Amino acid sequence: MDWKIELVAIPVSDVDRAIAFYRDQVGFALDHDHRVDGGIRFVQLTPPGSACSIVLGTGITEMAPGSQKGVQIVIADADAAHAQLTNAGVSPSEVTDMPWGRFVFFADPDGNTWSLQELPSRG
Repeated sequence: MDWKIELVAIPVSDVDRAIAFYRDQVGFALDHDHRVDGGIRFVQLTPPGSACSIVLGTGITEMAPGSQKGVQIVIADADAAHAQLTNAGVSPSEVTDMPWGRFVFFADPDGNTWSLQELPSRG
């Protein structure tokens, strides 16, 4: 039996600001933006090429805005990801080389943190 992670909650204080950040600056696709009722707004965004999406909104999670730390995305090229984020107005870390890959780190406007990993060659 497969167990697939398909949705990760990202707690934010301002849904529209978060949509603009993740869609317009980081490059995620906006899949859904639905107001279920007065207390629930469900927003789903997906990184390019990913089978896992993020969900944010109102009434989605009890986590405090900014408390999601270290969600990791595997990327093909850390230098290209760093340049893309920088050109979009995001302030990523410098590329960090580690034995288990090359990394770029960034945070959203609420302080939720992300890790982008370029996997090491397997040769």
